[in-house]
Amino acid sequence: MFGLFKKNPTKKLRKELALLQEKSMLASRKGDIRLSSEYAAQADEIWKKIREIEETSQ
Repeated sequence: MFGLFKKNPTKKLRKELALLQEKSMLASRKGDIRLSSEYAAQADEIWKKIREIEETSQ
């Protein structure tokens, strides 16, 4: 009950992750593999941050 107003610390990161994954997919479809790889690498770093936050909060 007291966690009702508690903010989810990973919510913003998950939105950013989804955006980067979509950008990576679109760049890949356009044939720009280098840009797609850059977006994928950024998404991977964000995923690591999300996992770290979730592991420390449990």
